[in-house]
Amino acid sequence: MSYRIIFATSNEEKMKEIREILGDIGLPVLSQKEAGISADIVEDGDTFEANAMIKARAVHELCGDIVLADDSGLEVDYMDKAPGVFSARYMGEDTSYLIKNQYIIERLEGVTGSDRSARFVCVIGAVFPDGHEASARGAVEGWIAFEPAGENGFGYDPIFLLPDRGVTTAELSPEEKNEISHRGKALRAIRPVIEEWVRTHS
Repeated sequence: MSYRIIFATSNEEKMKEIREILGDIGLPVLSQKEAGISADIVEDGDTFEANAMIKARAVHELCGDIVLADDSGLEVDYMDKAPGVFSARYMGEDTSYLIKNQYIIERLEGVTGSDRSARFVCVIGAVFPDGHEASARGAVEGWIAFEPAGENGFGYDPIFLLPDRGVTTAELSPEEKNEISHRGKALRAIRPVIEEWVRTHS
């Protein structure tokens, strides 16, 4: 039986990165939207792993293929790793990232050096046709910048500084960002798990 890899997203930019990393495994790689799957999923987990698995399980119940889902966000150590799993809905779902980013900078007023440490985290959850589950985590370490910079990227990118490069992730080109991205790292970590499952079930 031939399987598909379904990723629980309708985000085309995200799918480009996914296909770059998983596209040569030998299975069709489709977004949830491309697969014609509609699901109203409540992400109420308290970790990135929990939310990724909630999404993967919900879509898996509707198709039975290999289903992947991700959850990601920003952890600021000085803020006890907030906004964390609430990154997308931090300060309210309709609050702009201009406001969120400025708020985080203000929270760190007077904080210097490595005390400004933060990371982008992504967890990929996977559910296989036989019910087997797996997850993989990727992270990019950095600091919170003193002021926003850069026009590329989105979300918290303008305030996430890469100390070794001296730029925020919003100042990177899309290609440069893909090279170091937390999602890319998580996808590359889950890839051998998928390959092994396919090898033993083909």
